[in-house]
Amino acid sequence: MSFANMLNRLHGQPESYDKKSKYSFGRTLGAGTYGIVREASGPTGRVAVKIILKKNVKGNEQMVLDELEMLQRLKHPHIVKFVDWFESRDKYYIVTQLATGGELFDRICEQGKFTEKDASQTIKQVLGAVNYLHENNVVHRDLKPENLLYLTRDADSDLVLADFGIAKMLDNKDEVLTTMAGSFGYAAPEVMLKQGHGKPVDMWSMGVITYTLLCGYSPFRSENLQDLIDECSSGSVVFHERYWKDVSNDAKDFILRLLQPKPENRWTSQQALAHPWLRGDSATNHNLLPEIKAYLTKARLRRGIEMVKLANRIEALKMQEDDPENTDMPGDATLAADQAQSRHRALSLASTKGGSSDAENATAPAEKRTLSKTIKTAIFREVVLAKVREMKEAEEANKLKEEAETKAKSFQA
Repeated sequence: MSFANMLNRLHGQPESYDKKSKYSFGRTLGAGTYGIVREASGPTGRVAVKIILKKNVKGNEQMVLDELEMLQRLKHPHIVKFVDWFESRDKYYIVTQLATGGELFDRICEQGKFTEKDASQTIKQVLGAVNYLHENNVVHRDLKPENLLYLTRDADSDLVLADFGIAKMLDNKDEVLTTMAGSFGYAAPEVMLKQGHGKPVDMWSMGVITYTLLCGYSPFRSENLQDLIDECSSGSVVFHERYWKDVSNDAKDFILRLLQPKPENRWTSQQALAHPWLRGDSATNHNLLPEIKAYLTKARLRRGIEMVKLANRIEALKMQEDDPENTDMPGDATLAADQAQSRHRALSLASTKGGSSDAENATAPAEKRTLSKTIKTAIFREVVLAKVREMKEAEEANKLKEEAETKAKSFQA
């Protein structure tokens, strides 16, 4: 046993804590209720390390153990790989493969063209991963575009499914889950209604993702929970002519098979994989890029708001640390949040320079003030632009209404 190992034992650190010295932590990738995710360099190269505060999962430690067991079992080319784990007196560390190729929609926007045929093959990759999960009795429960990442910047890079924080391994195929799970806009009706759920919730999310990928907006656009529940439960999915006229009927049929309000009517992952649309034969060469870029423009406001929320979460986690002398939290929460939200813009730099060091995270106060002002300005700008768009849409709607009324009167005359 080395002197460092002996010192760790004297300080009451668990045996596995010795592994931590092999990792050099860099920029923040995200933060949640239980902890933070940071990039790190280790024995296998660059990795992502999820750091969970033990006090935040006290009494619910099994949740962490279940995630560890599940990640170690999962081996699929389109699922992020487990690398290692260790613990300290006050934290758990889960090390996984680092995807550096960017989020699905961001990556698409870098291309000159993205067709319906490309979309069908993209969905086929994701669905293959979901089918693998379901065959192994695992429900992801948080499928959304932000959790679909490219492994590398290579043109032929694999797309991988990430973030298994609320995934659940079922004890048997008939087990029903009752806890609220998922993200607003992607969660199935039975989850929002707290009726109990299982594998079909992932298929609903796949339907929402596919619809959004093909037209640049969500099939369900209500902004409060009750209205969203009503909208999703109605079973009405509209394919607006303006955006869907060049999309194949097979694509629409595929979506309708998944967006069934009753889980028993929803297609399974196996059934969906056999759908003709995924073969790509009927998919058109219609370029979807303008719609996807429009989707990302609308998402900027949400990202700005999320940046502020993320900085607040990081600050809260720093305050909850039991061992601040051995902190794993970034020195500057605002800068860390900015890095996490804009990581898709910094990927090409990261691939050559590596993650930022702890020293780089300790930003000067003046820089922090400038960054905060930048964030606020960006949010304000997006709020104003959103309001202007809303007013223009209202004006157009009123104009169309007036024209329709005028035509109706002329017919009556």
